[in-house]
Amino acid sequence: MDSPELKYQNLQNILKALGRVLIAFSGGVDSTLLLKVAKDILGDDVLAVTVSSETTPRCEQQDAICFAKASDAEHLLVKSHEMDLPEFVKNPLDRCYICKKSRFSDLLKLAHEKGFPYVADGENHDDQSDYRPGSRAAQELGIRSPLKAAGLTKAEIRLLSKKLNLPTWDKPAYACLASRIPYHSPITAEKLRQVDEAEEFLRGLGLSPQLRVRHYNDTARIECEPKDIPKIAESTLRSHIVTHFKSLRFKFITLDLEGYHMGSLNPDRSSV
Repeated sequence: MDSPELKYQNLQNILKALGRVLIAFSGGVDSTLLLKVAKDILGDDVLAVTVSSETTPRCEQQDAICFAKASDAEHLLVKSHEMDLPEFVKNPLDRCYICKKSRFSDLLKLAHEKGFPYVADGENHDDQSDYRPGSRAAQELGIRSPLKAAGLTKAEIRLLSKKLNLPTWDKPAYACLASRIPYHSPITAEKLRQVDEAEEFLRGLGLSPQLRVRHYNDTARIECEPKDIPKIAESTLRSHIVTHFKSLRFKFITLDLEGYHMGSLNPDRSSV
C-alpha cells in the first residue's frame, strides 16, 4: 500500500496533467486540500467555485470564502438551484443525485464560459463505502475526483492537511443540511434554517462541533458526541436549549442517547 506521501505526489501529478481546472470548493477538509495542492501546482490556472444554497451551513460557506482569500485563489460564489426542483424538494432517496447533477451541470457550463476544460470535486477514496448517490452524477458528467484517483483516504487527507498547516485538518464534517431531514419528508427553506440555527446554537455552547439536529417536523432530535450527553442533560443547560429550540418553532426537543452517528438517516446500502 502506498504511503500518504506517495499518494500526495500522485495527486500532484494528476493535477498537473489536468492543466486548468475549476474546483467545486465547499471549504471542507477534502476540497480545501485539493484547492491548496492545485493552487501550488497550477497557480492561476485554478478557479475555486463555492455554491451558495439554503442547504449549506452558513459557517461552511464563510470558511470557504476566508480560505480562498487567504490562499490568493480566484474564487467565485454562485447560487445553486436545487430548491427550485420539485423532484429534489420531495426528498427522494436519490435527492443527492438530483442536487449534484444540477450543481455539476451548472459548474460545467461555467467552466466552459471561463475556459476551464475540467471540473474537479473533493470526493475521496473512503466515500465509495458510504451511501453517496451524488457520486453517480459526478461520474455521468465526467467530473474529476483527483483525491479519489490518488487513493487518498479521509485520515490521510487530514494527516497531509496538518503537515501543510491547513486550518481544516481537524475540521468536522458538516454535510448538506438536507441530510438532517428524513427521506420523503419535503425539504423547505424553513426546515433548513431551523436546523442551521439550532446546530450553530449548540456549537456556541462549547459542545463538540461534531453534532447534528435531525428534523422531524415539530420534533428536533439532537445527536452529539457521547461525552457531551451529560452536559446537555444538566438542568440549566437543558432548559437553555429547550427555550432556544422552541423559539425556532420546535415543539419537542429530544436527545439521541446513542450519540452522533454519521448518515443515521441514510438507507441500508443493501436495500437501495
